[in-house]
Amino acid sequence: MKRFHITISGRVQGVAFRHETRKAALSLHLTGWVKNLVDGRVEAVFEGSEDAVDAMLDWCGKGPPLAQVLRVDVHEESFKGDFSDFRIRY
Repeated sequence: MKRFHITISGRVQGVAFRHETRKAALSLHLTGWVKNLVDGRVEAVFEGSEDAVDAMLDWCGKGPPLAQVLRVDVHEESFKGDFSDFRIRY
């Protein structure tokens, strides 16, 4: 099991990035959260199987159709099992 904390830069707000991230994470059976940051980036934490987390990181590099991802900063953390689902934080 893996856990990653990421920030995504580019045109990632106002393009359904959080909603589509949640949808993708749920389809991969990941837990965690996603939220917008005041500086225009999106921040997320994903926990789950290695293959699922790797697939989610690949997805975040592209994002939904209207997004324009310029950078994904990825920080691996120790798996904690803190979450029971995947949520959008506000």
